[in-house]
Amino acid sequence: MKYLISGGGTGGHIFPAVSIANALRELDPQADILFVGALGRMEMERVPQAGYPIIGLPVRGFNRAQPWKNISVVIDLLRSMRMAKRIVRDFRPDVGVGVGGYASGAAMKVAAKMGVPILLQEQNGFAGVTNKLLKDDAAKICVAYENMERFFPADKIILTGNPVRQNLTSGVRTKKTDAKTLLIIGGSLGARTINEAIAEGLPRLHQAGIQVVWQCGKVYYDQCQQRLAAFLQTLPKEESKDWIRCEAFLTDMPTEYANADLVISRAGASSISELCLLGKPCILVPSPNVAEDHQTHNAMALVNKEAAVLVKDMDAKNDLVDTALTLIQDDKQLQSLHSHILTLAQTDSAKRIAEEVIKLIKK
Repeated sequence: MKYLISGGGTGGHIFPAVSIANALRELDPQADILFVGALGRMEMERVPQAGYPIIGLPVRGFNRAQPWKNISVVIDLLRSMRMAKRIVRDFRPDVGVGVGGYASGAAMKVAAKMGVPILLQEQNGFAGVTNKLLKDDAAKICVAYENMERFFPADKIILTGNPVRQNLTSGVRTKKTDAKTLLIIGGSLGARTINEAIAEGLPRLHQAGIQVVWQCGKVYYDQCQQRLAAFLQTLPKEESKDWIRCEAFLTDMPTEYANADLVISRAGASSISELCLLGKPCILVPSPNVAEDHQTHNAMALVNKEAAVLVKDMDAKNDLVDTALTLIQDDKQLQSLHSHILTLAQTDSAKRIAEEVIKLIKK
């Protein structure tokens, strides 16, 4: 069977797409899988690293701030549609899977017009523009949040959750330290507001006597290291400096999550799915720099179920560290958050989505 998977632009689209492809391979070892992405975007590097071929389209997002610059964007969109038509004609997929992002719009629209059944996967609690535009072309739409009927036809919706990195759930890992541990993750590129709040709060974090693991992102790594080094130099020489680690990127996330008593995170769909699956008490700081403010919608789905604490990005510099220090010492509240967030976990999401994809072919 031939599977066409399209989408990308961010890790939040790419990781679920690759997880779905891996699950399809497990269910159908002879699967012929082809990805379609956007030239110059992250998927053109990450998908081949995962072992799958990918073709790039010259598609780009519209410039909402300067509409007069969109003439070239429309030309590239038309070129992408022609390329997508050629890809579908040559590859002849049995089914298409769209995960959102620029390329997904062109590839899935063309595939549906050419009679290929398509399945969409929506990661966020507020549906993305591409998937909303494709809703009438889709046979099934797999979602991660309840109440998505406001965006999609109810009879097409299947609640599957978001696929997460497979290594997070393979094997049981236990906490390796007795000390209360705060894990800060702002995404692979980092989060400026979170980093500034942590840098300002270093004296209070040290005074609290907790362990801190700070993933600041590669963009902010140098300046965060400088702020940390300057603070550590103010401490007496005999004091241990191993209470805090500042890293650009954390490679062993299963161990980091296992050690964490509390996590500070952005509210991207993939991060929230991981936190739910692992039952981690968390403070969510939604990024204000995303389309339709969808990270706030993601976060509120947890906050409304008493499964997370919300600190607004604009309040983070003043409130984030104090909120974290109060919460990490409150075992009763940590246990309550743990219990509530676990109830929102969706297990085996990638496999369940892959099964729905295969059902479409069988139909």
